[in-house]
Amino acid sequence: MSRQIQITFDAHDPRALSTFWRDALGYVHPGPPGVELPADADPLAAWDEFLARMGVPPEQRNTRSAIEDPDGQGPRVFFQQVPEDKIAKNRVHLDVRAAPGLQGEERMAALESACDRLVALGAKRVQRHDPEPPLRAGHIVMTDPEGNEFCLD
Repeated sequence: MSRQIQITFDAHDPRALSTFWRDALGYVHPGPPGVELPADADPLAAWDEFLARMGVPPEQRNTRSAIEDPDGQGPRVFFQQVPEDKIAKNRVHLDVRAAPGLQGEERMAALESACDRLVALGAKRVQRHDPEPPLRAGHIVMTDPEGNEFCLD
């Protein structure tokens, strides 16, 4: 039997990092438990109101955040606040599928376009790896706003 998974990021600013990944992946912030949100409601504002009603002090309201695939296919991504900095390369990283089925220059052009969009959201470009057939299709290594490596694939 397979298991569902959740991917967890340590973060200094869970809300900001979850917002970056929400926009990068096309995910959404879920609303608070038991709260029905209108379609145009801001889930993060709803969380602020929910946590205030629950008596959570303001300084503790950005200790965690989460995003979910609106289609229910991908894993939930959770962000938890930690005091320490990231100090080494990730041993596990995400590959963001930005050019599925494309090859050669068409693939690399799609990856470059996705890279530009993510840089505008706060990511940093690290290195481009051009295609090297037959084993390498080409990818771009990037970091998110807190320095976590990921690849555009």
